[in-house]
Amino acid sequence: MNNAVSPSSGFWKRNQQKLAPALFLAPGVIMFLVYVLVPIFQSIWISFHDWDGLGAKTWIGMANYVELLDDDTFYTSLKNNLIWLVLYLLSIPAGLAVALFLNQTVPGIRLYKSLFFFPFVISQVVVGLMFTWFYAPDFGLFSKIIEWLTGEQIAILADERYVTYGIIVAGLWPQTAYCMILYLTGLNNINPEQVEAARMDGAKGAKLLWYVILPQLAPATFIAMVVTVIGSLRSFDLVSIMTAGGPYGSSEVLSYFMYEQALSEYGFRMGYGAAIAVVLFLIMMVFISLFIVRMLSQERNA
Repeated sequence: MNNAVSPSSGFWKRNQQKLAPALFLAPGVIMFLVYVLVPIFQSIWISFHDWDGLGAKTWIGMANYVELLDDDTFYTSLKNNLIWLVLYLLSIPAGLAVALFLNQTVPGIRLYKSLFFFPFVISQVVVGLMFTWFYAPDFGLFSKIIEWLTGEQIAILADERYVTYGIIVAGLWPQTAYCMILYLTGLNNINPEQVEAARMDGAKGAKLLWYVILPQLAPATFIAMVVTVIGSLRSFDLVSIMTAGGPYGSSEVLSYFMYEQALSEYGFRMGYGAAIAVVLFLIMMVFISLFIVRMLSQERNA
């Protein structure tokens, strides 16, 4: 019986520990390259062309970006995205507060967790429709409350002054639930010995939260921050469902503006839409890079 080992099998046995992780990671890396990195560079390339999505591309250089800088709708969308970014961050402390409340051992806590978890599992389309009815001037609960308090109704989604804030409130509902889940997971991994030692030293309430619990929740906070920033900047579905960018384009955001220019019935300007997408991507990268740099600096100083 021949027990000789082939050179290939010998190579595998010698390098198995080094090659096995690479083989396991390979499918994910390939998917990331094909469906994330390649489309990013394709979008950047398309943004330098005039293209309807079907015919031949025409190279126009920076013309799409120059036109973008002269487009009033772009500045309206950019302003609304910044408002989204600032107010959407409220979901992080709100999610933390809800998580701290739900991290209790009291009767019925599972029911409370299910109720707070509910907004995360339903579709954004459903959320948009629910809040559209909630704001409806004729029968909406919010309008009835405002009418009872002030004597007059306010059409939130038809008023240029309030429409963006009304949509953001709708988005905060499921986003708070998502941050709550992240913090609940983090609270389950907190070292109880550190908490007990802090209590024995007299720490309680806000001091215990700030100096003992929050530092251990830093990874959850980082993930919540990144996901919230990305969610605020790519806010499309709620705007599409609730207002379609109206009234008079006052609730436009960059993602919806991109869709209107590139994919909607109003035009097939793929190059112009790609330029908007590139600007949105760069804004996301700036904020996410700042968070990563800050987190790395905090870890080095810890």
